[in-house]
Amino acid sequence: MNVRRSAAALAASAVLCVGAAPAALADTAPPASPSAPPVIPDGLYGKGDPTYDGVWRQSFALLAQHTVGVKPSVKAVVWLAAQQCDNGGFASFRPNAAVACDAQTMYDTNATAAAVQALKALGGQDAAVKKGVDWLKSVQNEDGGWSYVPGSPSDANSTAVVISALAVAGEKPAEVKSKAGKSAYEGLLPFQLGCTAEPAADRGAFAYQPADGKLLANADATAAAALAGLGKGAAVVPSAENTPAAPLACPAANAADPVAAAQGAAGYLAEALKKDGHLMAVTPGADQPTPDTGNTVDAVLALAAAGHKESAAGALKWLETNSAEWAKGSPAALGTLVLATHATGNDPKSFGGTDLVAALNATGPAPQGADTEATKVDGEKEEPSGGQNVWWIVGSCAAAGVGIGILLSGRRKKNQS
Repeated sequence: MNVRRSAAALAASAVLCVGAAPAALADTAPPASPSAPPVIPDGLYGKGDPTYDGVWRQSFALLAQHTVGVKPSVKAVVWLAAQQCDNGGFASFRPNAAVACDAQTMYDTNATAAAVQALKALGGQDAAVKKGVDWLKSVQNEDGGWSYVPGSPSDANSTAVVISALAVAGEKPAEVKSKAGKSAYEGLLPFQLGCTAEPAADRGAFAYQPADGKLLANADATAAAALAGLGKGAAVVPSAENTPAAPLACPAANAADPVAAAQGAAGYLAEALKKDGHLMAVTPGADQPTPDTGNTVDAVLALAAAGHKESAAGALKWLETNSAEWAKGSPAALGTLVLATHATGNDPKSFGGTDLVAALNATGPAPQGADTEATKVDGEKEEPSGGQNVWWIVGSCAAAGVGIGILLSGRRKKNQS
């Protein structure tokens, strides 16, 4: 899922906001001096600030390349593997992997889950995959779910992406249980809006977390939960099955069935896409909803995984003519577009006149056997992150006051790095 990285910024800055609040209120506090953006490691994809999405974007770039038969650069794979801490977990980004992880390391379950999927697909990384899976199991919450930062309340997005990683790694999520005896699916399914939810159009959707005790439909959580319920990861094998998505079956024959829940989620996404061919969202600072490109890609991937390519076709067509600026130079965005296009049985090298694979390759070290010059595209070295960190800290401090989950329908939209 390519729209999740803003959650890392929100989670991290929520901690920073608590410590920064007294200084922010002091009249005599000097203005903060902008910090220099980190140096981009040679093996990392993307040119923007990797603080919140380094491991995530690397994982999706490598996973997408592998899925379409591109052999990634060795140094890109080495960089990702070296980001793993000795205990098996990953942080969002470690600028110096030679420095051991310690009590101050902010572990990231989503980054770990993405890395597990990529390393499993690439092969030859069994030890790293096992360590990653063992670490994920070790930070499972008592309710069976996972949070972005271990120790926080479970959320549907993190729980779903971890379940997908477990399934890809060969685990059976229904048998992965917390110390309290709750399974991974028992941690996920309570986030679904069921047959009594109002409005009825939201039935089948998943919420990120309850807001004031109420579940609110969240497209990002819904797409992730659809993949998890089906026991699939982001690299979806194209299927010959092609049936229209259907609404959540009510009354539910078995409310504890993850596949039925996934199909209900797919039904919600298909219906939400019908009006305009894309999803809508209100972004921080905006008064009106705008097209939600990232979650539209995620919805296409989820629908394809559920066997509903027909329901995804209109959205894929919309993306062909409306995703270029959003995806430009972003390894995670391009990688997810590649995966979604591939999952629907289409050619990522011919996507509305664009070769998505070449554009993805150009964001990082050249793949094995590739002509470096031939893979370069316009904008490869553009768009340094600059003042983006300031926007994130300000926005996320506000988010912390009203509940982080409210804004997470676009939690990785800042991965255009």
